[in-house]
Formats: sequence, C-alpha cells, structure tokens
Amino acid sequence: MSYTAESAETLALQALGWLAANDDLMPVFMGATGASESDLKAQAADPTFLGAVLDFIMMDDAWVVAFCDSVSLPYAKLMMARAALPGGEQVNWT
Repeated sequence: MSYTAESAETLALQALGWLAANDDLMPVFMGATGASESDLKAQAADPTFLGAVLDFIMMDDAWVVAFCDSVSLPYAKLMMARAALPGGEQVNWT
C-alpha cells in the first residue's frame, strides 16, 4: 500500500497526537524544532511540518516501534507515509 498525501497527513496527525500525549518525548520534540505550543496548533495542517513530525519520530527506532505499536501500524509504513509528504522524496544522486 502506498500513501496518498492525504492519508500520509492523517497518519502524521496521529503521530503528532501521540507526541502530544507523551510527557517525556514532547518536550524533546519542541526543543528540537524550537516550536511553541501555539506553533504546533498553527502548523498542524502544514504538510511540510507534518513531514518533520515523522522525521523526528524516525530518528529513533524505539520511537518508531512505540508509535507504530500504539496505532497497530507495520514499522515500514511510517517511512512510506513520510515519502508521500513534501521533502520525503527519495533523492537519486546519479
């Protein structure tokens, strides 16, 4: 199954909700992005920001496992969703 931009955005919004509910990880995300709570609300509909949410989660295998297990998603699907959002295209350097 490949993701459409819309389905990838939906998954990324789920990921943002998961982050927001994680008292240990949310401050790490906010510190890494420099985003405030109001920024998160304002940018939640921005596909580029949602791609950054998935990028952040994919920085650590434990985070990928925790998120995917929480939504019953195969681990590889997170990368597939990321590829459907802006900046997620696979770069061919040749």
